[in-house]
Amino acid sequence: MHQQTEHLASKTRSYRQLHRFVAVPLFAFMFLIGLTGVMLGWKRQIGISPPTLTGASDMASSWISLDSIQKIALARVSALQLDPWIDRIDIRPDKGIAKVVFAKHYTELQIDCTTGKLLSEEARLHDFVEHLHDGTILDRLLGTKNDPIKTTYTTITSLALMTLSLSGFFMWLNPRKMRKMKAKP
Repeated sequence: MHQQTEHLASKTRSYRQLHRFVAVPLFAFMFLIGLTGVMLGWKRQIGISPPTLTGASDMASSWISLDSIQKIALARVSALQLDPWIDRIDIRPDKGIAKVVFAKHYTELQIDCTTGKLLSEEARLHDFVEHLHDGTILDRLLGTKNDPIKTTYTTITSLALMTLSLSGFFMWLNPRKMRKMKAKP
């Protein structure tokens, strides 16, 4: 029995070394992922996501064309002297609005699909937080294609988190096993 407990103690020390080897250098990244994950989970409650407004009508037959919505959005960002590259136009049929999101900055325009009126112009801070969370921010800053930094960052941090979870579990489990072994007559 002494050999069994020594073997478990040795394995636990190895798990502790592995845990420390992974946790110490990646502490800042894990903390950032945790912090931004909480922020994304609570984005509406903490006010980093603009509320979705309601347009004049949810009847699509009375709406202006998508081309008109695009022109209204481009005119507005041109007046703000921002990059006009549109990433997407998100139509909310039940609200009768279009959310126009831009590729090079975190501005969101909400346009009434019936009247073409600009209802809201706000920063999409949750997109910025999401880009911090998954590493996209570095690909954007460096102008890389196909997100190589994001892919590497998420792979390393995900593997590290799985390693920390497993090593932490065995650092918790093995001492309990050893106590049970020692308690047996």
